[in-house]
Amino acid sequence: MSAYDEEETPFDRYRERVDRPLTRLFVEYAPGRLGWFSAGMVANFVARMASLVPPVLLGVAIDAIFAPDADAAAYSLPIVPDAWLPDGQMAQFEFTVIAIAVAFVAVAVFTWIYGVTANLFAHGVMHAVRVDSFRKMQRLDQTFFDDKQTGEVMAVLNDDTRNLEMFLDNALMDSLRLLVMVLGIAAVLFYLNWQLAFVTLFAVPAMFAFTIWFMKTVEPRYVRQRSAVARLNTRLENAISGMGLTKATATESYEVDRVRKSSRNFFDRTMDVLKLSYLYRPGMELLAGIAFAATFLVGGLWLATGTAPGPLTGTLSVGDFVVFLMLTQRIVDPLAQVSDIVDQYENAKASSERIFGLMDIDVAIEDAEDARPLPDPDARVEYVDVTFAYDNVLGDGDEETVIEDVSFVAEPGEMVALVGPTGAGKSTLLKLLLRLYDVDEGAIRIDGHDLRELQLADLREAIGYVGQETFLFDGTVAENIRYGQFDASDEAVREAAKAAEAHEFILGLPEGYETRVGERGTKLSGGQRQRIAIARVVLQDPPILVLDEATSAVDTETELAIQRSIERLTEDRTTLAIAHRLSTIRDADRILVLEDGRVVERGTHEELREAEGRYAALWSVQAGRVDEPAELPGDFS
Repeated sequence: MSAYDEEETPFDRYRERVDRPLTRLFVEYAPGRLGWFSAGMVANFVARMASLVPPVLLGVAIDAIFAPDADAAAYSLPIVPDAWLPDGQMAQFEFTVIAIAVAFVAVAVFTWIYGVTANLFAHGVMHAVRVDSFRKMQRLDQTFFDDKQTGEVMAVLNDDTRNLEMFLDNALMDSLRLLVMVLGIAAVLFYLNWQLAFVTLFAVPAMFAFTIWFMKTVEPRYVRQRSAVARLNTRLENAISGMGLTKATATESYEVDRVRKSSRNFFDRTMDVLKLSYLYRPGMELLAGIAFAATFLVGGLWLATGTAPGPLTGTLSVGDFVVFLMLTQRIVDPLAQVSDIVDQYENAKASSERIFGLMDIDVAIEDAEDARPLPDPDARVEYVDVTFAYDNVLGDGDEETVIEDVSFVAEPGEMVALVGPTGAGKSTLLKLLLRLYDVDEGAIRIDGHDLRELQLADLREAIGYVGQETFLFDGTVAENIRYGQFDASDEAVREAAKAAEAHEFILGLPEGYETRVGERGTKLSGGQRQRIAIARVVLQDPPILVLDEATSAVDTETELAIQRSIERLTEDRTTLAIAHRLSTIRDADRILVLEDGRVVERGTHEELREAEGRYAALWSVQAGRVDEPAELPGDFS
């Protein structure tokens, strides 16, 4: 077993929780679309039954019209009253030609109806599944995304939903068509000659048993294949996202090798499935072929000798024998296609387990039943004995405490700054304010209200966030500034850009505010993306502002421009800021120094300098007054 086989993706673990996923798919998503499904089934039945008419008519015509002793055989059709049928061979011939033509037309018309209605049902279900999956993903806690790769998530939203669509669109309808064909052909054969029908259909039980074996054997292989494609998607997504780093470090061959290994793993898992499929389909064709050969052998001997072979009794007409041969051949292809149906069924089963596994993940952070609104807050922020440990969404006990017993207050309009070494818990402390996570102990309050008592939408609309890594959607500059305030006017967008000192550089872009920024804003510099993010928050006009090292990744000149825009933004707002450069927060009303999740120092800039502790040492380093920064414990940032 390879290292890849030993890996288990989070979605594999979610999948194990799901019971009868395809049944659940129909129970939850079919009811509103049963009209299309029923219409498709009726059309499918009529089309399949109509396709059996020409062989039956041909057999009757051979015995009643074309045989040398035609007068000895009556022109009679199953179900159809003899009074409806014409007399005379020519009239019967003309009736046969017209009936065959009508049957082919009926097959074409009802097959079209079946195709349209079946696709409306299948694609309608999958549209709903895809939207519901994405809606659930939007509601999942931030913890879920902390240990997930984009490729894994995209595999669920794209590949897995597409597999279900193929199952509903092809395998489900083909299986129903197969059922109708087999039952219809069996009924006709038993009507014509029940003894020869047993000879023709003796292989069906063997096919059924062979199919059961195949389904049980192939299912775990499909599960491994779905995991392999998720890992391949993740590897490709990472490689494309990190293309700049790859080129800068000349590691193209290393990335190609990693993709090659992931692709090879997917290739191996796919071949595990295909090897079994290549055994199953020829096996089904062999059994169907044996049934055809047995029918030809027994029926041929019956006609050639004029007596029933072996234990069989009675007579067999040439017309009936021709019908048997034609319908036996008709049944070969549908039965041989069972392998494709089973392939798609098993693939859809594995995919539906992953989809419903995702939908069944518990959401911890959501509105309480009695959640209250937060209208026009005064924006007093209070942390009370806050303790927090990361725990993954599966709740398997792996925890890492990052915040411990932190308390402070930010009065309306004040700025509280957080400094400390990397990993001290500064960013986590601010994410708790946004309720991306919930505290384990203690509480965070706004205007005296515990965050867990407030409506999430109101809470997050009251907080403007500017992070170190700015995310822009692939759209225009104006669309990215307007994001979250979609009804804002063009004038409001421009005023926000001016306040963020972004207006001038935006006018210099090829199409100004209508310039597309590219995926993740790749067509803009880091400083330009940051100022657009600030303009977005200006337009939001929140009473509380969170700044997470908003100027750390830009040059000095750009930092000065961003800092000026931030100073305008923080006026008369409650602000919590993580500082990369201490000069940007020296005027803060309160500065907290964090280490290992605890507040080890607090005070104003002057108070902390006079205390001659960690903050004072860091200030001296940044001000250029100490030549030995290695004496400082920790990596402050």
